[in-house]
Amino acid sequence: MIVNEGAVDQLEFLKTLAEKSDGGSLRGDYSKADAHYVVAQDWAAYTPEQHALWRKLYQRQARLVPGRACDEFIASLAALHAADAIPDFERTSEALFKATGWRLVAVPGLVPDHTFFEHLSERRFPVTVWLREPQEFDYIVEPDVFHDFFGHVPLLFNPIVADHLQQYGKGGLKALQLGGLKNLARLYWYTIEFGLMQTERGLRAYGAGILSSGGEIEYCLTSKTPRRIAFNGERIMRTLYKIDSYQETYFVIRDFQQLFDETAPDFAPIYARIKDADDYPANSLLPGEVDIGI
Repeated sequence: MIVNEGAVDQLEFLKTLAEKSDGGSLRGDYSKADAHYVVAQDWAAYTPEQHALWRKLYQRQARLVPGRACDEFIASLAALHAADAIPDFERTSEALFKATGWRLVAVPGLVPDHTFFEHLSERRFPVTVWLREPQEFDYIVEPDVFHDFFGHVPLLFNPIVADHLQQYGKGGLKALQLGGLKNLARLYWYTIEFGLMQTERGLRAYGAGILSSGGEIEYCLTSKTPRRIAFNGERIMRTLYKIDSYQETYFVIRDFQQLFDETAPDFAPIYARIKDADDYPANSLLPGEVDIGI
């Protein structure tokens, strides 16, 4: 009897998603995915209504990012010319490959950690093919094509971010052997998904989860509720998070070079050191830490 490894992965997925979102299930159509969870985007199948919803989402976020997103994101977003319709991944991949050697691959939704890391290590970024429903305009638990494309793709045109993500993918494959996957996933969550940057003009967002959100892009910069703490990789690896609410803590980098440099060393000693250590609550402030504030 041949066991469908993908099906086993999906069961683990469902368990992980439920734990992080207080219940939930995978939403994409995985029936046509290959062994690497890649599917055809089938751009022609998107309806006029879906393209119209994309335009509304794009227009809202495009109005919000000035003064809130980092300069690198704003510059790359403008160069994508993706405001009028759901983008064709192949066309974007051509421009992206010329810029940083990356390509986009279409996936049905969330993919297993090891698959995600494999794609990143080969400079392939997985982008979900389905778009949220109109009633989900303001909030969605699982990443859709708008989150993945609008939030992530612009910064893939930045050489430092592009190299960082490839190294992250390689580190993920190594973490598989060292029991460090949950710790590395937290690092991704608190940086690439929900990271903030301290600039000369104040805090700016670079995390895709923030940049694609109509509410959190303002909340993360102006609310007095969450903590804002200087980047510390090991601390982040011990910090819990949830996927169905605004973040209780944001970690702040000085620039992308800092993110690249501080995540370049071998994480094996860190994994060993924190293997049996307690996790930190998402809203914790440890002795000696300073809340940067707003």
